[in-house]
Amino acid sequence: MKLAVTSRQGKEAIVSVLGDNEFFGEGCLAGQPLRISTATAVSDCTLYRIEKAVMVRMLHEQHGVAELFITHLLTRNTRFEEDLVDQLFNSSEKRLARILLLLAHFGKESRTEAVHPGINQEHLAQMVGTTRSRVSHFMNKFRTLGFIDYAGNGELTVNNGLLSVILSE
Repeated sequence: MKLAVTSRQGKEAIVSVLGDNEFFGEGCLAGQPLRISTATAVSDCTLYRIEKAVMVRMLHEQHGVAELFITHLLTRNTRFEEDLVDQLFNSSEKRLARILLLLAHFGKESRTEAVHPGINQEHLAQMVGTTRSRVSHFMNKFRTLGFIDYAGNGELTVNNGLLSVILSE
């Protein structure tokens, strides 16, 4: 799932890409009457709708569910803070490198995965806050340097060398 916001001028920005077993729409628990973002599937997926009253009851009565949900909220909050700092202080090249590493789950359980095939350069541009042509330029650079690979089926994999782009000053 991608969560995106659209400006009054029609410009879209992707604020998050969700993976397996993640929540969205939790703002209703804090009284948010309308979502500020739109959720769109980028591939086949199964969604589970949990009524607000049921979720509130589970959070109060089932400590495991409450712990899982709080962990989710804290993780997402931390990620949003990191995204804000990234947007304020880093170049678009570093922002793209960071997003690719996040999408490939770099460092999570010590493994690197392919970036989801539903994520294209236009999506990456919306996430970075730049143009698709700039993303294309950096992707070509990253491929030349051996930081990313495209399989025959177009699948994108990220190599750990991409981390050097983020760490460089």
